Amino acid sequence: MTEPSLQGLIDALRRLPGVGVKSAQRMAFHLLQHDRPGAQQIAAALQSAATHIRHCERCHTFTEAVVCRTCLDPARDAHQLCVVETPADQAALERTGSYRGHYFVLMGRLSPLDGVGGHDIGLPELLARASDGVVEEVIIATNFTAEGEATAHILSESLRARGVRSTRLARGVPIGSELEYVDLGTIAHALYDRR
Repeated sequence: MTEPSLQGLIDALRRLPGVGVKSAQRMAFHLLQHDRPGAQQIAAALQSAATHIRHCERCHTFTEAVVCRTCLDPARDAHQLCVVETPADQAALERTGSYRGHYFVLMGRLSPLDGVGGHDIGLPELLARASDGVVEEVIIATNFTAEGEATAHILSESLRARGVRSTRLARGVPIGSELEYVDLGTIAHALYDRR
């Protein structure tokens, strides 16, 4: 029988994506047996992030401030707005060094089967931002999954109805992939060759 505190740690670790019972047990045992300072560091970092991280009021990415540093950066091109699904996708685009505009992070994608609609991903806020008279191009950089493609289609149709120009990342990014895991050269070419 597992101690309640140990079982609580294992159950908490299982909440991470891709972590099953065996992996959670290995992590818990490793931290408790070999790296107690690491366990304390993880606990403190999680507590701090859960307390201080919020969504940027302009782009919805993660930040500790009301508006994130990217949105406040005067060197960014305010005429371009790149729409991504997650902060991890935003970080992947940033690592390429190929894009200097602003972002809008959906924090998900449309998925009617899962009950995720336009209001759940901030579609009204995105449309308002894209129609502000400053944005000239919205680059749709959702993932090339079925849900990402459906999201891109709905976004482009909604933007077109408001007279806002939109482009889509080129097909250099493999279908079915997540931007977070695609190599930087492929992302850079896809961004350059967008349509």
